[in-house]
Amino acid sequence: MTENDVQTTREQGLVDIVVRSFDGTSDARLRAIMETVVRHVHAAARELRLTEAEWDAMIAFLTRTGEACTDTRQEFILLSDVLGLSMQVIGMNNPPCGNATEATVFGPFFVDGAPHIELGGDMAFGASGEPCWVTGSVRDTEGNPVPGARIEVWEADEDGRYDVQYSDDRTAARAHLFADGNGEFRFWGLTPTPYPIPHDGPVGEMLAAVGRSPMRASHLHFMVTAPAFRRLVTHIFVDGDEIGWKDAVFGVKESLIKSFTRHSSGPAPEGRSVSSWTDVTFDIVLAPA
Repeated sequence: MTENDVQTTREQGLVDIVVRSFDGTSDARLRAIMETVVRHVHAAARELRLTEAEWDAMIAFLTRTGEACTDTRQEFILLSDVLGLSMQVIGMNNPPCGNATEATVFGPFFVDGAPHIELGGDMAFGASGEPCWVTGSVRDTEGNPVPGARIEVWEADEDGRYDVQYSDDRTAARAHLFADGNGEFRFWGLTPTPYPIPHDGPVGEMLAAVGRSPMRASHLHFMVTAPAFRRLVTHIFVDGDEIGWKDAVFGVKESLIKSFTRHSSGPAPEGRSVSSWTDVTFDIVLAPA
């Protein structure tokens, strides 16, 4: 047996010992998760021939990632997002179902208890940006309306910041509303613009080190819920956006790219008087629970 064979046997022997250490785990799912993670982590280290210095750097990076987390910032979710893991998990948990609307990343800026607006209301609440008139419907996969569906919407302002990123406790550019008896909805929001994910922490350092941009494609968040239907978390993206498929968290899907039509004159919906605004239509299809 060569020295390489001896080394390989030792390495695999350690993997086997660690995997067997979970034999007494009473929760079968937890046991499967731990065994699989151990196998894959060891396989990556062995394939890369990871050095002790690289291992130290990895531990330091993960430590800084944890230290960057606060009540309003989750750096580990950000890390999951930029590695595409968030989208992978979302895709696995929201498999295709007929013509149901595709899901995408939840993002770190959703807040429970957003204000209620009536149909045709304004969810901007003073946030800066170009007004956008959003209309659409909520239906099931058979084309039947889903009356009363709850629609949560939130987005960044024209400076690329969500309300929770300000220090004055404002509530802006977020709201919830309900579809009418025909499953239809309408509201005023803001024309989405590109913005960077938080990149002043360890995840930003990693992106810079590998030459990746922190920019997200322009988008408007939706979360739609109704009894007997699968919860939908999704965005709509702006057709022709300058970031597009280079979205830092891999959230863009072809079916979610929508045309935003710009208007520079003429009357605006709900009697608004604005010099420039856009409109977009988003017809939502919910999958059964």
